[in-house]
Formats: sequence, structure tokens, C-alpha cells
Amino acid sequence: MDHLDAIDRPGLRGADHRILTALQARARDPRVAAAARALSWTGEHGALWLAAGLTGAAVDGGRRGAWLRGTALTAGAHLVSMAVKRIVRRPRPAHVEPLVRTAGRHSFPSSHAASATAAAVAFGALGAPAIAPLAAAMCVSRLVVGVHYPSDVAAGAALGALTARLGARWMGPGGVHA
Repeated sequence: MDHLDAIDRPGLRGADHRILTALQARARDPRVAAAARALSWTGEHGALWLAAGLTGAAVDGGRRGAWLRGTALTAGAHLVSMAVKRIVRRPRPAHVEPLVRTAGRHSFPSSHAASATAAAVAFGALGAPAIAPLAAAMCVSRLVVGVHYPSDVAAGAALGALTARLGARWMGPGGVHA
């Protein structure tokens, strides 16, 4: 039984299962599976996004501070999502075969989605629009590899966006715009 049953609206749990099953079936294509695995691996603990932020700070000296603060917001979103996981304790999907190992056994919210979306919001505002499509692909990859429900990814993305938006003033001029 899913730990979110107490707050589940009629049909959400079923939709979560159906959408996950449909997207995870895309992994039958070896190219899709390989891409999803690669995104999962590079997104572990927000590594891809932290590297992107540090690279931005290294090459954009005029906005180094904003890049570093955006990187800190991205790391913060990841840490908050991990804390929420420990409170909610929703098990990972059991009705599909995962394509990757996970660092933990809890599913809600997706920390990959939290850090990816925080990076998309923060770094996108600094002139890195290519981050947003990559972040979206990261979010979808968590479904393709079968380790999250869609609601986990949506909650992680919302948490990441909220974290970046709350830190907009801290990023300073050129930071996250409304």
C-alpha cells in the first residue's frame, strides 16, 4: 500500500501507475533506455546541475556570485527533497522493473526533478536556456527508468521551482526573474 493513500484523490494513484507503466515501456528501445540511464547517472545528487553551475561561475566572471548562489539554490532544493523523502517515506514503484539502482528506497518527491528544475529556473535566468529542456528530459527519465511515479516527479519539480523562486532576490541582479 502506498504511503500517499491518505492524501490521494480518487484516481490519482491509478493514473500514476498507468502513466509510469506507459513511459517505462519506452525503455524497450535500447536508445531510450541508454539515454534515460545516462541522465539518471549524471543527475545523481544533482551532480550535473552542480557542475553546470560551477562551470557558469568559472566562465562568466561578471556574474560569478549569481552562478554560485544559483548552484547553492540547486543543491538546497536537492537537500530539501531528500528531507521530505524521509518524512513521507513513499516506496518506489513496485509494479515496474527499474533500469537503474537508486541511492535510497523512498520515492516522493523526486530529488532528480527538484535539482533539475531549480537549475532550470536559476540558470535559465542567467542566460542558459538549454538547461530547461535538459531538466525536462531528466524529469521524464525518472519515469522511463521506472524509479518514480509521475506525482513524485511533479512534486520534485514544484519544490525545485519554488526553491529557486524563493532565492531569486539572493541571486541578485541578473538572477531569477518573475
